[in-house]
Amino acid sequence: MERGTVVLPGAFNALAALQIERAGFQALYVSGAGLAAARGLPDLGLLSMAEVVADAAAIARAVSIPAIVDVDTGFGPPLAVMRTVEECERAGLAGIQIEDQELPKKCGHLPGKRLVSVNEMTSKIHAACHARRDPALVIIARTDARAVEGLEGAVTRARAYVEAGADVIFPEALESAEEFRRFATQLMLEGCKVPLLANMTEFGKTPYLSVAEFESLGYRLVLFPVTALRVAAKAVEMLLAELKCQGSQRHLVERMQTRRELYDLLRYEDYERQSRLCEAKEDGHADH
Repeated sequence: MERGTVVLPGAFNALAALQIERAGFQALYVSGAGLAAARGLPDLGLLSMAEVVADAAAIARAVSIPAIVDVDTGFGPPLAVMRTVEECERAGLAGIQIEDQELPKKCGHLPGKRLVSVNEMTSKIHAACHARRDPALVIIARTDARAVEGLEGAVTRARAYVEAGADVIFPEALESAEEFRRFATQLMLEGCKVPLLANMTEFGKTPYLSVAEFESLGYRLVLFPVTALRVAAKAVEMLLAELKCQGSQRHLVERMQTRRELYDLLRYEDYERQSRLCEAKEDGHADH
């Protein structure tokens, strides 16, 4: 179904990214929570910039669709943010998302978050814009102010972030469709005409709204950041319980991706074809 709003499923590794692209999505999201979980860590800002960029680069290289990466708080002060932008551009990322929490940061839908000052966050956005060499790189500013300063505080911060140069605004953990509407309407009335991003994560403060509903509320991008990871992790949990209990996986075979399906997704035959071409060229050189 064609929409003006872009849906970005979260990829926690390159295999998931390939599946997202194969399914026909226009772009994908590299969630900090997803990358941390894939490394066996909670979403508390524990990954370094090098780790995040390395994992995000592997994801971006695997697909041809744009990948936007969550860089949490930018890994430090404005100078660190500049370096983060430079490394993300080298890695082939299409956009970055910076948030206004203090370290140690928390999942956006958990209590106890603390925010940096508006001045500190706008300095980071200025730094990101200054470091950007590719004008197509999208800089997304996320505000977690709804839980700390209320909806009006979130609107105030969003306006400042737009003035600082943010290309997209991401209000985290709004609690109703009406709040999403009010946030979008207030920014528009104040002349902030940048795209808005909504986070449709599970088990959080945001109700389960459809993409069509978000679009009607004025949002041009919708994230499903950890959905694929949660479904995959639950499937692995069920498999292991079955294997532990039954001593066999044969009852689950029909629920598996087949060898042929996996090889097709990984472009196995393309790699074999390239290998044969390389071998043919080597043989041709040997004949001379």
